[in-house]
Amino acid sequence: MKILVTGNAGFIGFHTAKRLLERGDSVVGFDSVNDYYDVSIKEARLKILEETAARTGSEYTFIRANLADQQAVDDCFEGHDIGRVINLAAQAGVRYSLENPRSYVESNVIAFTNLLEACRHHEVEHLTYASTSSVYGANTKMPFSEHEGANHPLQFYAATKKANEMMAHSYSNLFGLPTTGLRFFTVYGPWGRPDMALFKFTKNILEDKPIPVFNHGNHTRDFTYVEDIVEGVIRASDDIAQPNPNWHSDKPDPATSNAPFRLFNIGNNNPVKLSAYIEAIEDALGKKAKKEMLPLQPGDVPDTYADSTELEKAVGYKPNTPVQEGVARFIEWYRGFYGV
Repeated sequence: MKILVTGNAGFIGFHTAKRLLERGDSVVGFDSVNDYYDVSIKEARLKILEETAARTGSEYTFIRANLADQQAVDDCFEGHDIGRVINLAAQAGVRYSLENPRSYVESNVIAFTNLLEACRHHEVEHLTYASTSSVYGANTKMPFSEHEGANHPLQFYAATKKANEMMAHSYSNLFGLPTTGLRFFTVYGPWGRPDMALFKFTKNILEDKPIPVFNHGNHTRDFTYVEDIVEGVIRASDDIAQPNPNWHSDKPDPATSNAPFRLFNIGNNNPVKLSAYIEAIEDALGKKAKKEMLPLQPGDVPDTYADSTELEKAVGYKPNTPVQEGVARFIEWYRGFYGV
């Protein structure tokens, strides 16, 4: 059996594929390696995956293609004995969805449809896929729980990921495909995306440029270290979703179903103010930031806070890396990668 990891040239997909190879799994990677951000980082990640496979003796195949290409997806499944799928490919980014919404339809909706169809016809035993804390949108009850409805996303990116959850449920119901959706909370760490705050802040501080501090640094995020995310992803993938025998349509639970479908938050369960996050970066760099105070941006939510109880109950794990430690690890990687 092989595990298909989509988006394996991306931030979380790379870390997940690497961990699977290190534990001896056979991995098929699938990524278009698009130019949404610096392709050299993606190519460097791919090189490390090849080196990891060679070092561990694990079987690894990489397919450079777009999930929105139905034929490429079908060829992948027909050419490999795919037992499980971990879908981490997506068009990410809250603000970019205001500029180019069609790319989210292609990468998050059409691509996911192709994947669902392939899983259905090739009798994949479990599909685990990335969702986002952004689906909670206008919700203000903290901490965010999977058992509460999430029907008011505040931007198009979140709307497409909410659509993924509903699409997955329909396939779980119609075809018995076990699916697990994982709502990630502000993932950060080594090999992160250049469009994310930690990367931008680090670069600007080192170059003596001001950093944009939205909402004057007052909003909070449940920052979650990437290795903690990966541990949750792999444990959830190994634990195949089952129907909930206690689910009833009179009081429907959005997180489970009488089909083999479930949703989990993966978050640190410890919201941190943006201003404190910036302080952690300053401490790790040994240098103060020049701050440009700005209002909250369109589509941004003021606060995120994960209730990770259900993940812990299901797979015996919850994220726990302190922000100061995770940020220091990122800074160490950044200095090494860029030689600064």
